[in-house]
Amino acid sequence: MNAHVYEQITERIVALLAQGTVPWHKPWKARTGLPRNLVSQKPYRGINVFLLLAMSYESPFWLTFRQALQLGGTVRKGEKSCPVVFWKQTTFEDKESDEPQKKRLLRFYHVFNMAQCDGLENCTAPVETPVNGICKPEDMVAHMPQPPLIKHSMTRAFYSPREDCVGLPARERFERAEGYYATLFHELVHATGHETRLNRATLTEKAGFGSNPYCKEELIAEMGAAFLCSQAEIAERTIDNSAAYLNGWLDQLRSDRTLIVHAAAQAQKAADFILGKSTADAPISAVETAVSPAPLEVAA
Repeated sequence: MNAHVYEQITERIVALLAQGTVPWHKPWKARTGLPRNLVSQKPYRGINVFLLLAMSYESPFWLTFRQALQLGGTVRKGEKSCPVVFWKQTTFEDKESDEPQKKRLLRFYHVFNMAQCDGLENCTAPVETPVNGICKPEDMVAHMPQPPLIKHSMTRAFYSPREDCVGLPARERFERAEGYYATLFHELVHATGHETRLNRATLTEKAGFGSNPYCKEELIAEMGAAFLCSQAEIAERTIDNSAAYLNGWLDQLRSDRTLIVHAAAQAQKAADFILGKSTADAPISAVETAVSPAPLEVAA
């Protein structure tokens, strides 16, 4: 079942890339906030954010077919749903030890946007508030727990795990403040993978450019920056929609069907760390692993 879910989600992302759309590059400056469930009011996380935003509905509210009926509404005939994924924990008995063991399985269900339904006009929805009251990009950077050293006037943007340092060109070299912060967010997401923070295997593992851990780490940084740009209500930096860029991600996703789901979950966790947001009560959205550290410099 897990393999089927990965396959379905990856195919949706691959289809978008094949059309020239990079879902984690979508500029988010919506008045209504990020996708969340209309009934529970809980925001969707990880890959679900990109899947739902790619549907391009103005309303951020989603619900299942059953939830629509329970609220006295209906989903209009012919409307297409969007799958969202979640981890379900099950318990089974180990045949060798006869001890109960826990296992997490990836599952999915289908949701519809509020705009696809009738009879929900009277459903009220609260206005989304910033995480910890922080939404300005400069405040997000200033309040990051355990921040790395940030050096300016560098010739390029990068993160060095060995020095635990983010390097950036001088701020005046960026055409717009949004571009500066999007680049800084990208590198700060890399920094969350340091052994003293989240100890993320894709950063601490020794791997060169083009290797699978490196590519996954870059995807985590891109998606994490997108989450942070969304929180700061700024548009992302210029999108690279070149054929080489798109084909590169298409090749990676086709060769590793678990890549997009796991990378998005790690990106969510990195963004939560930077925002100082506790993930203790957050929905499980990915498999998380860590290995012994080894130095790797990650460029933007």
